[in-house]
Amino acid sequence: MSTTPTLPTPTVPWRVRRDFYVPYHDLDVLNHLNHAAYFPYMETLRCDYYLPLLGPLDPSRLDIIIAEVSCRYLAPVGYGATLIGEVAPARPLGTTSFALLYRFTIAGTSTVAARGRTVVVCYDYAKGTKKPIPTERRAVMDRDAVDPATEGW
Repeated sequence: MSTTPTLPTPTVPWRVRRDFYVPYHDLDVLNHLNHAAYFPYMETLRCDYYLPLLGPLDPSRLDIIIAEVSCRYLAPVGYGATLIGEVAPARPLGTTSFALLYRFTIAGTSTVAARGRTVVVCYDYAKGTKKPIPTERRAVMDRDAVDPATEGW
């Protein structure tokens, strides 16, 4: 018996999404997508979402540090499948940190294969300390934010 709550099928796409093709080298011994493959997918989606908030798409301008990463695996994904990866901030945003939620749906189906979450801290690398989420970024993230309860968090 599973303790994972049954969640509704995603009906509204999140603002940032991209396709991920499942290559052979990402399979595990059970012939499905290895659990570790989701973490680089989440990193890519995080940059897809956050870099445009900074202006030019320059990773050297990132002012965030990752405090926590987790992923829930809900359905197997086979070789050659395409995953639709999506990312959105979670409500509420903190003062210096925020969570990003990730949803991976098998293309052509309503099957959610995995859900991920990262806790992101705004960070001043020159000072070596956390810093408040800049006001203009907070406004965009507030607009894009989703309720984590609707995504099983």
